[in-house]
Amino acid sequence: MNVHGTCDSRFDDLREIFTDNIASGEECGAALAIDVDGDLVVDLWGGHRDAARTLPWERDTIVNVWSTTKEVTALAVLLLADRGLLDLDAPVATYWPEFAAAGKEAVTVTHLMSHTSGVAGWDQPIVTSDLYDWDLSTSRLAGQAPWWEPGTASGYHLINYGHLLGEVVRRVTGKHLKTFVADEIAGPLGTDLQIGAGPADDHRIAELIPPPPLTEIPPMSPDAPAFKAFTGPAVVAEDANTVPWRRADIGGANGHSTARALARTLSVIARGSVGDPASGTGLTLSPATIGRIFEEQSHGVDLVLGVPLRFGIGFALPETTSVPYIPDGRICYWGGYGGSQTVMVPEAKTTISYVMNKMGGELLGSARTSAYLTAAFAALNA
Repeated sequence: MNVHGTCDSRFDDLREIFTDNIASGEECGAALAIDVDGDLVVDLWGGHRDAARTLPWERDTIVNVWSTTKEVTALAVLLLADRGLLDLDAPVATYWPEFAAAGKEAVTVTHLMSHTSGVAGWDQPIVTSDLYDWDLSTSRLAGQAPWWEPGTASGYHLINYGHLLGEVVRRVTGKHLKTFVADEIAGPLGTDLQIGAGPADDHRIAELIPPPPLTEIPPMSPDAPAFKAFTGPAVVAEDANTVPWRRADIGGANGHSTARALARTLSVIARGSVGDPASGTGLTLSPATIGRIFEEQSHGVDLVLGVPLRFGIGFALPETTSVPYIPDGRICYWGGYGGSQTVMVPEAKTTISYVMNKMGGELLGSARTSAYLTAAFAALNA
């Protein structure tokens, strides 16, 4: 059997689905992890980390998790708020004065966190390589006008989420986002998680396999937020297999990690405290800060993704018409292009994470994401 790791018996159905997907080739390589109050009840991996299926997916294989990275970026900002270094309700310009340009003086940090700022991408002209130049890309965001009235609706901040919030982190701490995550999140927790990836890790990064091309793209006005976000810039899956992408600081899209590391890292939200924060080998978030995640900021058809979504502060909240595999309740989550996802359930002190290299073509998650999470919640609620 090409599946490895451990799994509590109550999650046998989940293991069977995962094993079948690996065996059938529906998955190329993937990993699943579930943390219940610090107990890693599921830690599975299997398949292959290359498209040719010659290299095994190993325990320490990492993969680009696309927008699941946004959860880590949101956690970074929440930590600063929890430590009293940042006010989520303050204007972004309090920390980044240049951002007040072009009518953005009232845009708050919460607007950035909840995709309601009106700055869902870059104005043209913009190409993917521009994302790798931090000063260029952030100064351009600071100078442009919002695409809709901030705070009135969500419009998914597709690629620039980490640049916007990362510059706030840099202005507050003096550290670039990838450095802050390394020093203040991954380091204290001892987790195999990073924004981007260094040369020493290239050999263990899973090759991403792009999804099938879209066969039908609805016509859009060039002025529509969706058109501008998806073309500003037009990032493609193959970019993530390149060295420049891996070395960049893209807190909205180029996090590299394992399911195990994501589950432990984001269990700070589900559990409130992980490890031994007093000794510097753990993290904590206060109940008040965790509670802010669940303050609904928007609920309606997202102007970029075109489907109904609910956003709290930093994370999506259940919206069963568009994401039926996330049940109603005090749950927060987000996922990445192709299907990766991490879900937190504070009332059960539970965190579920899934990563893979064969990307699905669905808009939110994939059929595999849905199957795994449905089985996981069935076991947890049994």
